[in-house]
Amino acid sequence: MSQQVPSPPSPQPSPASERGSYGTAADEVISPTQEPGSGTQVGSMALHGSLPLAGEGPRERAAIGTNIRLLALDVDGVLTDGQLYFGNDGEELKAFNTLDGQGIKLLQDAGIAVALITARESALVARRAANLGIRHVYQGRHDKFAALQALITDLALDLAQVAYIGDDLPDLACIRRVGLGISVSNGHASVKQYARLITTARGGQGAVREVCDFLLQRQGLYEQALAPYL
Repeated sequence: MSQQVPSPPSPQPSPASERGSYGTAADEVISPTQEPGSGTQVGSMALHGSLPLAGEGPRERAAIGTNIRLLALDVDGVLTDGQLYFGNDGEELKAFNTLDGQGIKLLQDAGIAVALITARESALVARRAANLGIRHVYQGRHDKFAALQALITDLALDLAQVAYIGDDLPDLACIRRVGLGISVSNGHASVKQYARLITTARGGQGAVREVCDFLLQRQGLYEQALAPYL
């Protein structure tokens, strides 16, 4: 006579204390027009809460992004998907995201400077920067923080007014020292650990646009940026 085998119990979600470093109670989702703790929305970014600033409270968190005057970007893994493509003749190819490009244009039109800082050298990067009107391009810079320091001196800014997006260890010095350090969602775990914000989108797939929109909305400039297209 056959014996009925009971069905296994449905898996239950793990409590927050058993989950990994990201997506835990230590991460709070912050949306451009919301104060932290008021909910989530599509396109919002994770505010990494494991690195609280001294004396930081809800008011300070609500002010994140409001004073940024320069957005500095790594290229490979941030403006691209991080993969390197080569033709048969050795020519290097890169794919850029048009959403990112539009966001960069909107940000610059609103008076927020944009810079590219990359350890590699590529004519494609120079061409892309020219197409987007990016004036500050640093290629072949293995010490990215030194390049950033030189730039903010030229622009008469301080580090607190800088946002930096990176994805891997060469970006870590910048991410740790600027006012708003950001990692793309597919960045290395060591970078995410020190990032203040983590994007929802992956590098090369709209992560930069997400940050551009965030900064515009945080500074009350988004509707103005949108107006010419309505």
